[in-house]
Amino acid sequence: MAEIVVHAGSDMVGKKLGESGLDERDITVLTLHRGTQVIPNPRIKTVLEGEDRLLCFGKLEEMRSMIPDRKQRRVKRLMKKHLPPASA
Repeated sequence: MAEIVVHAGSDMVGKKLGESGLDERDITVLTLHRGTQVIPNPRIKTVLEGEDRLLCFGKLEEMRSMIPDRKQRRVKRLMKKHLPPASA
């Protein structure tokens, strides 16, 4: 069992749970935490949002493969810090 966080920049944001690719990886979402709301056994039509936390059951290797390596995460954090704010 593991918790997967859907970060705001993830390609999973805006997709339905059934389109997320988790099922193809044999990962079952048991609970979705969205802010203070807890959704047990979320339906495949549930649209994922940034910062959703998914309590999942499945193969540990598959869940680990979804975690970016430390170098990628560090580069993304550094890029966010040094990028100028977007103009309106």
